[in-house]
Amino acid sequence: MCCLKISGMMAALALLGSLLLSGCEQGPTLWQQESYVFGTRVQITTADVPESVARPVVSAALADLDRWHVRLHAWRDDSELTRINRALAQDQWTRTDPEVFALLRQAQQMSSAAEGLFNPAIGQLVALWGFHADSFAPITPDPAALRRLIASAPQMSDVQLDGGQVRSRNRNVSFDLGGMAKGWALDRVAERLREAGIKSALINIGGNILALGSKGDEPWKVGLQAPRDNQAMAVIVLRDGEALGTSGDYQRYFELNGVRYCHLIDPRTGSAACQRQAATVLVENGLDAGLRSDVASKPLFFASRTDTARLAARFDIRDVMLVETDGHAWLSPRMHQRVQWLQRPAKVDTLSGFPS
Repeated sequence: MCCLKISGMMAALALLGSLLLSGCEQGPTLWQQESYVFGTRVQITTADVPESVARPVVSAALADLDRWHVRLHAWRDDSELTRINRALAQDQWTRTDPEVFALLRQAQQMSSAAEGLFNPAIGQLVALWGFHADSFAPITPDPAALRRLIASAPQMSDVQLDGGQVRSRNRNVSFDLGGMAKGWALDRVAERLREAGIKSALINIGGNILALGSKGDEPWKVGLQAPRDNQAMAVIVLRDGEALGTSGDYQRYFELNGVRYCHLIDPRTGSAACQRQAATVLVENGLDAGLRSDVASKPLFFASRTDTARLAARFDIRDVMLVETDGHAWLSPRMHQRVQWLQRPAKVDTLSGFPS
């Protein structure tokens, strides 16, 4: 059975909309604009800003997202990333623009912080599993091809960045920035809104969310999707500058012979077999909050629970929730305090190693 799980994400976004609109009759003036970028739904909501002010700023932000979507696309023939990947496969230096160059440098830094469990160099692995497509078949890769690619061990440390030029010492390096692009874009959009004087907004790029200010006298509230149904399992209040990111096995996946395979591929083993249902992180206001919220959820999706606190600390993150394959939820002490349960899992425990 092949399941292209889109509805769950849309349900979570619908819940977000209901949370935003609740109490609007006597609350602040909200204005929202939507688009579809990075293969997902985007919502930008402003509070207490006239539409005449918000519309041009948000429209410009959405235009930026459209541009980044084309330039950073991992499998479009006309994307800047595809052009770079072709050059890497030919062992050639290639020049890119300052924006993409800076993003690749950040990708190196994030991969190092994640101890390789976030690895944007494994685009060939993602393609081998069939996830470089808008729709995909329930087929596992050829075992020999998978072994060869894993043995070649493409890493971001293979990448050379010098004066706006890019090269790889490993021809099997192929960039796929899908694990960081949404979070990176959150920060860019937030910067544009702040520069335009918009102090209160909620930016949602496919479930990666960043809050600015508040919704009038109330904080922004967002829903956390239950991985195995289309309902919200909890609500979290987001303060100014905080970002929320989740990696889950329930959006792009297929099932074959009773095994669920998702687009989140373990860089160590090359396996797409899902190791847990979801990993959620909440990042406090600070530098690259959106980027860190997107990236950090990846290593925590793959890592053992005993490594969770150590890896989270490398991203300065203290609020974490893991949902295991059996639905058992594990939360850091601070995340316990932030989550307001709507559907409490049957088993909820506390992750060790985190500050209380």
